[in-house]
Amino acid sequence: MKLGLQLGYWGAQPPHNHAELVAAAETHGFDAIFTAEAWGSDAYVPLSWWGSTTQRLRLGTSVLQMSARTPTACAMAALTLDHLSGGRHIVGLGVSGPQVVEGWYGQPFAKPLARTREYIDIMRQVWARQAPVTSDGPHYTLPYDGSNATGLGKALKPIVHPLRADLPIFLGAEGPKNIALTAEIADGWLPLFYTPRMADTYNAWLDEGFARPGARHTRETFEICATAQIVLTDDPAAAYAAIKPFLALYMGGMGSEDTNFHAEVYRRMGHGEVVDEVTALFRSGRKDEAAAVIPDAVVDDSAIVGDADHVREQIKVWEAAGVTTMLVSPGSVAEIAQLAELVQ
Repeated sequence: MKLGLQLGYWGAQPPHNHAELVAAAETHGFDAIFTAEAWGSDAYVPLSWWGSTTQRLRLGTSVLQMSARTPTACAMAALTLDHLSGGRHIVGLGVSGPQVVEGWYGQPFAKPLARTREYIDIMRQVWARQAPVTSDGPHYTLPYDGSNATGLGKALKPIVHPLRADLPIFLGAEGPKNIALTAEIADGWLPLFYTPRMADTYNAWLDEGFARPGARHTRETFEICATAQIVLTDDPAAAYAAIKPFLALYMGGMGSEDTNFHAEVYRRMGHGEVVDEVTALFRSGRKDEAAAVIPDAVVDDSAIVGDADHVREQIKVWEAAGVTTMLVSPGSVAEIAQLAELVQ
């Protein structure tokens, strides 16, 4: 089992201790650091900033929102960071949701799976640098040929020769069809809410993708980097209370009331009644009550809370379920050292 440090995205202000967390992750043998983005801080600037202080850690995004960048712009940023880091970049992508895509980026959300396939094809053309990059669309047409086109667009190859012709791409997929697509066209999966209890279900969806013609990987070479909220504590009740507001936000407050992909993940886990109650309370402004109604067992489905022996045992359960890397968010250097010791 490997560990990745999930730095996430910023809140109202930049975090104060990420430099020391990154240094500790490298010292204690973590495999990677990851950054994220929502509608505030972006993922690439912090990853480049903190990554410049490292020598060994892989540098990943979990995840870049596809609608924030054209595929060629994303490929340019990726090849640039890959050069600067000596070939340590992982491109983690996700489609986000319609509220962010249409409300923040002003882009259409329709056909997310088809857009993902096309987006990745263009990025890989850039990195392969075998011919000028073209795409027939319909989502990303290169050269652009819309009704207001000048007709002067030219297919181009990147000026910079990529360090690697095939950078690893991981996808932050949540639904069955998207997970199957991930197994077919990507190099790894970045589940946000993963439960080992559903490993057989996940494997069935992944196997559908692995079996498709042209699939890039088998189960043996595919990575699953799952977010794992691990809290080492002798006071589980306090830890549960701290985690539940986060879950209430994602269950009840992300997306719209009718379109919340994170809520659907918990419905597939069998927690539909909890999701309904949390959503109703959260969207009526009763956020504290929404968090309070979440049972501890729901937290346990995608988190590990307890003493060192319990955490060590559960890490083995996640590994047996197929997870290759656990993305964790320790808040201190001491916690990083503790977690590193538990996976040795």
